[in-house]
Amino acid sequence: MIKHIIAITVMCFAIAVSFPLYGQQPKENTLGNLWPKVEEKYPGVGVKNSAVEAAKLNERAVKSGMLPQLKAQAQTTYGTYEGSAGAFFPQPGFFNVSGSGNSLNGSNMAANSFGSATIEWELFSFGRLRKENEAANALSGKSMSEKDAYLLNLKKLLSERYISLLYNDAKLNWSETNVQRLDDIRKTTSGLSASGLKPAADSLLASSSYIQSMGENDKWKGYKEASFIKLLELFGGDTVNYTASAYRFSNPERNHLNTDNTVDPSHPILSALEKQAQFYELSGEAQKRASLPSMNLLGGYAYRGTGINPNGTESGAWKDGFNNNTNNFLVGIGITWNITSLRTNYFKGEELFKEAESEKLLYSQYEQAMRADLTASQVKIFQQSEQLQKTRLGVNQSRDAYNMYLARYKSGLITLSELLQVRTLLEQAENNHIEASREYWMLLAYEAELTADFDFLFNNL
Repeated sequence: MIKHIIAITVMCFAIAVSFPLYGQQPKENTLGNLWPKVEEKYPGVGVKNSAVEAAKLNERAVKSGMLPQLKAQAQTTYGTYEGSAGAFFPQPGFFNVSGSGNSLNGSNMAANSFGSATIEWELFSFGRLRKENEAANALSGKSMSEKDAYLLNLKKLLSERYISLLYNDAKLNWSETNVQRLDDIRKTTSGLSASGLKPAADSLLASSSYIQSMGENDKWKGYKEASFIKLLELFGGDTVNYTASAYRFSNPERNHLNTDNTVDPSHPILSALEKQAQFYELSGEAQKRASLPSMNLLGGYAYRGTGINPNGTESGAWKDGFNNNTNNFLVGIGITWNITSLRTNYFKGEELFKEAESEKLLYSQYEQAMRADLTASQVKIFQQSEQLQKTRLGVNQSRDAYNMYLARYKSGLITLSELLQVRTLLEQAENNHIEASREYWMLLAYEAELTADFDFLFNNL
């Protein structure tokens, strides 16, 4: 009974200890797990967000041009008062004098005070303001499409750097495996040479091959570390667990055969070109309509004080400049037409229309090229998938053959040069499979950019 109690106690203690250790295991990443970190922390994304906000603010500023324009001013002056009677509404920066030249007594200088408010509201402009607002909206849409295009390109950059890390990791493992094989051959050859079964030259040849493989291994260590640093630069982290991705890199599932070669018109690159063409076209229409007259509602109110009394007596005291006040207002409708701008605005409008035509042609060019690239990449992906199946089979057969030849070498049935030749063939087969894997995933990244869909790549690598 005591033994059972002790056994149960030990088991419970082991479970309690192993559970937190299991909970501390690092979570294995897929490529998709890294993207939210990049989108959150990469400075380039913030640059594009600021550009979008600036475009939205510009759109609001253009829309505010349709609101009534209210202007106010206040001034107090001291100077001569030569002038004629009447009320007026000076623009800001112009000073007024008040009084009549027929005043006969008092000071030759008088103080004045003046304040006014004017309102001007453009009631009708033949649709110019509406076209300007639509152009600003198109510019804002273009900015958002450019941001989406940038994010798409950033996804591809992340994918390429992640694939490069996995590729260099696979090459490093391949190199380490080669070092281990040559080390085993070196030890075997050394033993056979010491026993007199093999010549001493075989020992030197095996040692030379081993040392060269160690140098190759050092190179791939540097390549892997460099690609790791480049990946971390995108999201500012300090580590990435890519163990599961490393296996999927060399053993991709053969379930991605996309035969749809249609490029979505809403693709961010095409959308940005379309919005740019709309902006030029709408700006051209607004420019031409600027040649037409505009109708404005005008209104104003003015207060004026002066140091000149109604009886003709002038006062030079500053405080008297706020006496003898008068109040005036005005309302009216005005029509403004800059006739000389007809020709200028016509040519400016035509220039913008040509820019719009150029953007439309560029849109067609990009769409055609992207469609051709997508079709070509799908053909390559299919054939690359076929190559992967064959290179994987070739690696397995080469490994089996190498193990057989190694056993024959240890039995003294073949020479060292024959064994090394077989090992070189195995090394080439493994290297071809790694290169084919890298090419396969790079093609998928390019296809994802063309289709603006990274779901498969992010979830399967």
